[in-house]
Amino acid sequence: MNYNPSPVDTSCVRLSDEIEALKESLARNAHDVWARQRLDQGWTYGLNRNDDAKTHPCLIPYEELPESEKEYDRKTAIETLRMIIALGYQIKRV
Repeated sequence: MNYNPSPVDTSCVRLSDEIEALKESLARNAHDVWARQRLDQGWTYGLNRNDDAKTHPCLIPYEELPESEKEYDRKTAIETLRMIIALGYQIKRV
């Protein structure tokens, strides 16, 4: 396999405080989307991840996740916001 990930460099994109504030809402929603997909596939909460038994310790509300898991969702949200802006779009609250 010769896969070489090459995400767009968004390090120069600066987010306004208003857009930065979206991060937590987007992170929470990303977790909820992931959890809904897992639950719909028959996964349940379990102390340990077990792909055969379909159990996962992160099938809990976002607020109860360990900070490391929340940070994963936050990074995804921030990079998505930066990419939208890097592509020339504007995000405005109406």
